[in-house]
Amino acid sequence: MTKAAIEPQDLNAPDLRDRAVHAAIGRAPFDILLVNGRLVDVATSEIRDADIGLVGPLIASVHPRGTRSEAAEIIDLKGAFIAPGLIDMHMHIESSMCTPRRYAEVVVPQGTTTVVWDPHEVGNVAGLDGVRWATEAASDLPLRVLPLAPSCVPSAPGIETAGAEFNAPEMAEMLSWPTIHGVAEVMDMRGVLDRSPKMRGIVDAGLASNKLVCGHARGLEGADLQGFAAAGIASDHEITSGEDLLAKLRAGFTVELRGSHDYVLPGVVEALKTLPHMPQTLTLCTDDIFPDDLVRVGGMIDHIRRLVGYGMPAIDALRAATLNGAMRLGREDLGRVAPGRCADIIVLDDLERFAVSRVFVSGVETAREGKLLAGTPGEVTDAFTDTIKLQPLRAEDFTLRAPEGAGDTVEINTVYRPRFTEWQRLTVPVVDGVLDLPAEKLVMAVVHRHGKRSTVPSLGVLDEWGSWTGAIATTIAHDSHNLNVFGRDPADMAAAANALIASGGGMAVAKEGRVIALLPLPVCGLLSDAPVTETADALVRLRDAASQVADWLPPVRTFKALVGASLACNPGPRVTDMGIGDGSTGELRSLFDLHEPALAQGR
Repeated sequence: MTKAAIEPQDLNAPDLRDRAVHAAIGRAPFDILLVNGRLVDVATSEIRDADIGLVGPLIASVHPRGTRSEAAEIIDLKGAFIAPGLIDMHMHIESSMCTPRRYAEVVVPQGTTTVVWDPHEVGNVAGLDGVRWATEAASDLPLRVLPLAPSCVPSAPGIETAGAEFNAPEMAEMLSWPTIHGVAEVMDMRGVLDRSPKMRGIVDAGLASNKLVCGHARGLEGADLQGFAAAGIASDHEITSGEDLLAKLRAGFTVELRGSHDYVLPGVVEALKTLPHMPQTLTLCTDDIFPDDLVRVGGMIDHIRRLVGYGMPAIDALRAATLNGAMRLGREDLGRVAPGRCADIIVLDDLERFAVSRVFVSGVETAREGKLLAGTPGEVTDAFTDTIKLQPLRAEDFTLRAPEGAGDTVEINTVYRPRFTEWQRLTVPVVDGVLDLPAEKLVMAVVHRHGKRSTVPSLGVLDEWGSWTGAIATTIAHDSHNLNVFGRDPADMAAAANALIASGGGMAVAKEGRVIALLPLPVCGLLSDAPVTETADALVRLRDAASQVADWLPPVRTFKALVGASLACNPGPRVTDMGIGDGSTGELRSLFDLHEPALAQGR
């Protein structure tokens, strides 16, 4: 199946429409006739008995059971439910640590037939060439992939350095490509609100293209939220609570409710119950999902299961995952099972577990009982396997040395708690010129790995990350994807870092000076072209090893928090390759830079 075969221009070929009309009114047989199914009508909220006639990639007819029998192939669904293919409105294939073809191999059998991919992880590493590769790698798949143009490379200019930098000219170039469907999540919120020339140019290029302009409105409220919408940004997925969801909906955003932050979902479902009806502007997305979770519980289909488990009506969840997404995309051909639309159809055994038994993509049965019928699509890639531009590091590089002339103690900046970070200060003893950190404090090192600036590790101190007994290193580090290393013992940190330098990137765990787990991700230091099950198994082993050295405390202090610890565009301090930056203010400090007014004291 080629990319061209699933796009709307093919649906409007006159000969195809002629065939569909003739079949619909009984002058000709269907190619495929699905009988004895129960249609989940996401437009009317009905569940009704229906047979579905397909002609090529089109749905030609949805008619009462048993009224037609002329077809080249008849498939008896035996009372199963029929629904549209799922649309993932915002996601990063890179977060599943696999190439697009391997991603399709897993998610299509789960019922996802369309994804809106922001390849900004690849863009941050490999620039425009990386985005071109992403669009090419996403073609010729049994999955409709709609790539967007990464808007924030890097996500926080001035306080971090990525492998590339996209400004208005690069955005305009990407938007000129027919394979690009809009501007990906605009993450430089302060730049938008301050009307910085860079962000004005990027957003204006999106508006001029008449394509999507998508947002990242983490923590915005009140006047700032209104201003972000007024800039022309029309969507957001950074939902932190039920009240935040309602505020974003009331501000006119299409919300891409993500499944990756499960602790938010119960409150969101309760907030939606206070509204007179389910908003048309509520869509669903996965955003980020690790490969072990993708294989074990699924992507979009698991998101729907959990929403229904938290009390959302099944039809509402399916509507958000199908019709509402199609309407946001301006795709009249997608999102419903109705005549004249694209035959992206999933067959469900029930509306509780949402077990997917069959998947049709553009009228072709593509997956059955959890497997692609045609096997792994696409070709093996060896692109961008040389992106770790670092020499081996030493334990000395990870040692916290006091400034020259320091006394018995020194005061430092710390980053307090994961995710919702705050500035704090801490007074630390100095022993033989080295900071003697309390046991519950953690060192975070960010090493620039793209060859654009100094490779001397930028060191910070994290608070409320627990007591660690080893080190974890990762080149999956949103969004600039530099080499991040977490630990206390410099020898452990050097061992984990050097394992990734040697393997081309990925994740590593070290304890007592040796590596105890390694997940190589050689494509951009982010992806593997191995089967996702193999990558998932390797990640499970690495997670187990990480649990031996880290002190997790869900839902905030988790393994996943590692990859977002340097997300510099978000409010609050983050350690980056340039120091400690705050995306909400644009300020950049070093570990010992205490020029700001007094802050809350560290504990």
